[in-house]
Amino acid sequence: MKGKYKFLLLALLIAFASCSFTSKVDGEGSDKDKLLVRIITYLLDQGHYAPQDINDDFSGRVYDDYIRQLDPFKRYFYKSDIKEFESYKNQLDDQLKAYDLAFFDLTHKRLLQRIAESKDVYAKILDKPFDYDKEESFNSNYESLDYVKNKREMKERWRKQLKFSTIANYDEAIENNLLMSQEDESIEKKSKKELEIEARETTLNSLTELYTYMDERQRKDWFGVYINAIVREFDPHTFYFEPEDKDRFDVEMSGKYHGIGARLQRSLDVISISELISGGPAWRQNKLETGDQILKVTQEDEEEGVNIVGMRLEDAVKFIKGPKGTTVTLTVKKVDGALEDISIVRDEVVLEETYAKSSTVIKDGKKYGVINLPSFYDNFDRDDRVSCSIDVKREIERLKKEGIEGIIMDLRDNRGGSLGAVVDMAGLFIEEGPIVQVQSTTEPKRIYRDKDKSIVWDGPLVIMVNELSASASEILAAAMQDYKRAVIIGSEQTFGKGTVQNVVDLNRVVRNNTNGDLGAIKFTTDKYYRINGGSTQLEGVKSDIVVPDRYKYIGIGERTQDNPLAWDEIGAADYNVWENYYDYDAAIAKSKERIANNEQLRLIDENAKWINEIRDNETYSLNYNSYKKRLELNEEEAKRFEKISDYTTNLTFNSLPYEVSLMEKDSILKEKRKRWHVSLSKDVYVEEALNVLNDLKLSYAIKNNVAKMKN
Repeated sequence: MKGKYKFLLLALLIAFASCSFTSKVDGEGSDKDKLLVRIITYLLDQGHYAPQDINDDFSGRVYDDYIRQLDPFKRYFYKSDIKEFESYKNQLDDQLKAYDLAFFDLTHKRLLQRIAESKDVYAKILDKPFDYDKEESFNSNYESLDYVKNKREMKERWRKQLKFSTIANYDEAIENNLLMSQEDESIEKKSKKELEIEARETTLNSLTELYTYMDERQRKDWFGVYINAIVREFDPHTFYFEPEDKDRFDVEMSGKYHGIGARLQRSLDVISISELISGGPAWRQNKLETGDQILKVTQEDEEEGVNIVGMRLEDAVKFIKGPKGTTVTLTVKKVDGALEDISIVRDEVVLEETYAKSSTVIKDGKKYGVINLPSFYDNFDRDDRVSCSIDVKREIERLKKEGIEGIIMDLRDNRGGSLGAVVDMAGLFIEEGPIVQVQSTTEPKRIYRDKDKSIVWDGPLVIMVNELSASASEILAAAMQDYKRAVIIGSEQTFGKGTVQNVVDLNRVVRNNTNGDLGAIKFTTDKYYRINGGSTQLEGVKSDIVVPDRYKYIGIGERTQDNPLAWDEIGAADYNVWENYYDYDAAIAKSKERIANNEQLRLIDENAKWINEIRDNETYSLNYNSYKKRLELNEEEAKRFEKISDYTTNLTFNSLPYEVSLMEKDSILKEKRKRWHVSLSKDVYVEEALNVLNDLKLSYAIKNNVAKMKN
C-alpha cells in the first residue's frame, strides 16, 4: 500500500495547491483551529472512502458525540446549558463550511466554568462522612441519566458518584487493615470511622490529581476532542492526531518506546488492557491480563494516583508511559471483579516479539508445527526487507526439516498489518491465484494475486483465529477458506475490519504555515473483499469450527464500534478451489462432536456467560453490607472457574534447533520460549487444532489409498 499512499498524498497535495491553501484564514478565533477545520473537512471529502454529506443529520451526530465526550458522567453541564447548546445542534454543518468556531468556543468556555464550579462541590461532599448503613443504590448507566436542573440536583449527582467511588476504597481499606494486623501484631486494627476517613481522602486525592491534569489542558487539547468528534462520524478508524499524539504514533511505528508494554482500548468510560506486548515489562511480570480494567494510575513519587475512569484513552496513556526505570502502579479491576494494585517498572519496549515464531509438538506419534504470527509486519525496504512472509516461509522450511506432517497457523489477537505481506504469505500455501480484492472510490477494483507458482507447504493446514484477529489476518483466513486450503478454527467470527487507512501529515499540505505544527490525520481510503466477492467488513470470517472463549458474550469487533462502514459485496474473482485428498467436512464434523463433549470448553463458555452478566449489571448498592455481600458472592462464584487455568495437556512443545543455539546465549529469549511453550501446553484450543490436523492427515491417507486402488 506504500506506493498507493504516495500517489494519494501527491494527488491531495496537488488538489490543495490548486485550492490555494495558506495559513491565513479570515474571521475571529484561532487561525490555526480554523485552518485545521478547513484542511480536514476538505481532505475527508476528497480522500475518504465514504465521504459524508455535511448536513443537519451529520451536525446532530457530531453534536451528540461531542457533548457526550465532554461530560460523560453528566456532572458538569446543567439542563440550561444543554438547552443553550442545542440551538447549535443542526447548525454545526453550516459552521464547518464557514470555519465558524462559535459552538466550540461556547462549549469550551462553559465547560471550564462548570469544571471550576465542581471543585467546590466535590470538596464539600468529601468533607463529610458517607452513611454506609443507608439503603440506596447507584446506576452506572450514565447514558440513561438526565442532566440536572439546579445546584441541589448537581450536588446529589456528585454525592452518589463519589459515594460509589469511595465505597470501593472503604472496602479496600478494611481488607488491607485486617490483613496487615493479622500479619503484624504491632499494627492495630483501625475503627470503621478512621477507615471511612481514609477512604474519602483517597477519593479526594484522586480527584485532585485529575483536576490538576485537567487544569493543565490547553485550548488545543479540547479542540482536538472537537475535531475527533467530527472525523469519527466518517468511521471508527478515522482519527486526528494532535502534534504530540502524532509524535507518539511515530515512536510506536518505529517499534520502540518506554512504558509497560501493554495496548489499551476504551469502551464508554472504561479503559482496559487489550493486549500485552510479548517481552515487555507487563508481560514479564505476568500479572496484568487482557480485559483488566485500569481504574487508577499512581507514579512512584506520589502517594495517591489519578483516576482515569472516563478519561480519553490518549490522555490515560500519558500517565501510564514514562521514563525507563521508573515505577508505575495500576489499580485494576480484574475480569472476575477483584481489585488489585499492580506495580510495574517501565522499560524499553521492543516490538520485535511481533515477529513469527514456531515450535514442534508430537501428537499421537506424529510431529506437527505451530507458527505464531502476532502481526503482518513489513518494513518495505527493498535492500533490507524484514517481512512476516519471508519469516514464515523460513519457519516452514525449518519445520519441514524436522519432519512435521501438518501446520497450525496461530493468528489469534493478530490485528493485521501489511497487505503486500499477507498476499505473499498466502502464496506459500497455493500454487498461484488471487488473494484479495481492493476497492476504492478513485480507482477501478484491484485484485492482488500470488504470481509465484511454487508452494512452500502443501500439507494439512489449520488456521486459528479469534474476535481480535483483524484486517490482514482476515484476508489470509478468508483466502484459505475460499480456496478450501485450510480449516479455520476459533471464535464465531473474526474482528470484521475490512478497511485500510493512510496517515497524512497536515504540515505537508499548507504553504507558508506560521501557526505551528498542525498534526496529522489517519483516514480510511479503501475496502477489502474476499476473492468470493464478500466483504470482511463487520461480518469478518466465520470459523469452520467454532470454539467458545471467555469474551464470547461481551461483544468485541467492528460491529460494536461507532459509525462502522457497511458490509457489501462485489463480483467474485476468478479462482479454482484447491484440489487435495483431505476430507475437510469429516474433520470439521469430528471436531464439533469433540467440542460439544469437552468439559473444559463447556466451563469456559459458562465463565464467559458469567463475565457478561457481571458487566451487564449497572446497579450497585451503596449500603456497605449489601455491597460487600455482592462482592463475596462474586468471589465465591469465581472459584468455580479457577480450574480453567489449571487445565493442562500431555503435549510437549519444543523450539527448533536454530533457536536452541540462540537460547544458549540469550536467557531472555529462553524465558520467552519457555513461557510460550507452557502456555501452548495448557491451551485447549491448540489441543483441538492438533486433533483437527490428525483427522485431516488420517483422511488424506484413506482417500489417497482409495485413489491408488482405483488406479
